[in-house]
Amino acid sequence: MKTTTKPVQALYAYQQTDINNILDQLENASNLKLLYQLPTGGGKTVVFSEIARQFMERFNKKVMILTHRKELCTQTSKTLKNMGVENRVINSTSGNLKANCDCYVAMVETLRNRIKSKKIKTADVGLVIVDEAHHNSFRKLMGSFKKAFVIGVTATPFSSDITKPMNSHYKSLISGENISSLIEKGFLAKPTSYVYEVELNSLKTGLHGDYTVSSSNDLYSSPVMLELLLKAYKENAAGKKTLIFNNGIAASQKVYETFTDAGISIKHLDNKCSDQERKEILKWFKKTKGAVLTSVSILTTGFDEPTVQHIILNRATTSITLYHQMIGRGARSLPSKKTFGIIDLGNNIQRFGKWEEPVDWQNVFDHPDVFAKQLHYQGGGTSAVQSHGFSAELRARFPNTLEMTFDIEEQYHEVLHTDKKPKTVIQQSIRQQAKMCLDNAGTLSEALFLAEALLPEIEWRVKQYVKCLENASTNYKKWLIEDYQQRLKGLIIKLFPKIKAA
Repeated sequence: MKTTTKPVQALYAYQQTDINNILDQLENASNLKLLYQLPTGGGKTVVFSEIARQFMERFNKKVMILTHRKELCTQTSKTLKNMGVENRVINSTSGNLKANCDCYVAMVETLRNRIKSKKIKTADVGLVIVDEAHHNSFRKLMGSFKKAFVIGVTATPFSSDITKPMNSHYKSLISGENISSLIEKGFLAKPTSYVYEVELNSLKTGLHGDYTVSSSNDLYSSPVMLELLLKAYKENAAGKKTLIFNNGIAASQKVYETFTDAGISIKHLDNKCSDQERKEILKWFKKTKGAVLTSVSILTTGFDEPTVQHIILNRATTSITLYHQMIGRGARSLPSKKTFGIIDLGNNIQRFGKWEEPVDWQNVFDHPDVFAKQLHYQGGGTSAVQSHGFSAELRARFPNTLEMTFDIEEQYHEVLHTDKKPKTVIQQSIRQQAKMCLDNAGTLSEALFLAEALLPEIEWRVKQYVKCLENASTNYKKWLIEDYQQRLKGLIIKLFPKIKAA
């Protein structure tokens, strides 16, 4: 096995810090299962390639790197070589692990088949690195590496299947530099967001919780949405190299037709295109100034084109991972590119928050069920509204409250009929939730903690209230949520001495 004492490719300070931290944990653990988080564009592959290189030198054991797509296999192998690590890709023709090679890259399903047919033995593998670890396909393989360290790598440590939370497999999380810090230091481009609120009531959710392709095609193929897309593009992205993400092929093809009719240079790409067609389209996109590429899913991972200047989310999603992956395609920084644009036509920024805002990933890792509920409340489609309700965990925190719900729409119509101001609805809602917190807390700090736990419900109520107002802006809604929280806490502080004195 040939390695170098230093990485061939230079490492950034934040990458080196994370590498040292992870290797220290490997040195001091006997059965480590660690999850590592770093934003898209932060250089996750470089980081785990260097970890693999140093692990082999220190421990003299083999390393297995798992991916879930062919493109990622190829890219990972190339990065490893750039870091001075000789490696082999395991494919359908591979034999046993070779004595003269200590690092392997494999797609999950390919390796599973090779192990099952007993053509590959895994006893000598000391470290397994799982790329895009939020996918769950890797779990079926872990039984074959019982004595190995496991490091999962992802930009979003939140499982794609809520029934299989990441903290049930990984025992700890290390978070690297966050997006805002990487932007500030010049490693990622700074985004400017353009939000067009869209009525998503026609969208339906599927078995896995995200919006269905058929309902997305119906909405985003409609003349009104195609007109809005073209308008948004002309207002904010005209002449800029642009990626458009869609949820369905039919919608993407409609986008292609609409832009072509408008005289805009555009091509369409989906997973039905041949390898040669894809290669030619991506080559055209790279070389053509102001090119527009409309696609379906295929470019969310395993695609790196730093010259992208604008991202259009012509779809809604309930997946925070997909949200970060799509926007991340435009975040690569170049000497000639320090900023990029985002057009959101799916209320995604409203649902997840701005892409560049820090996320408490440790809290997400520790409490994935609570985080999932928050996303559910902010989902935006018909299914999300119809299934609105308190989780069993949240309801258990308010055992002394019989009625936790509050019908915003009903109360809004009631105040209008009685000639009261609309803001009365918010005042009534705050009073109801303040009473809930006071009735179920023994101390002031406990009551304020319960108020914090109500944030998903507060956001849902404000959303319903803003819908009643019809013309309220996104900024007003954001302000109203913050003002609601402050007033709720203020009322609790004001009433607590009186309640306890009584």
